[in-house]
Amino acid sequence: MKKILIALGATFAVVTVANAADLPRREPVPAYPAAPVGKMPIGKTPVGKTPVGKTPIVAPRY
Repeated sequence: MKKILIALGATFAVVTVANAADLPRREPVPAYPAAPVGKMPIGKTPVGKTPVGKTPIVAPRY
């Protein structure tokens, strides 16, 4: 009888600790740096600016 009570107590303790480890915790909100406004070159690349089937003209590098 004593062995059964010890085994049940140990099982209950393990289950309690495992359950407590799964509880959600509040974490602080990460501080992201502010994004620079107006600095991204959106729409400045030649992608989509040329007719279909034509590639942008690039100067030779030699």
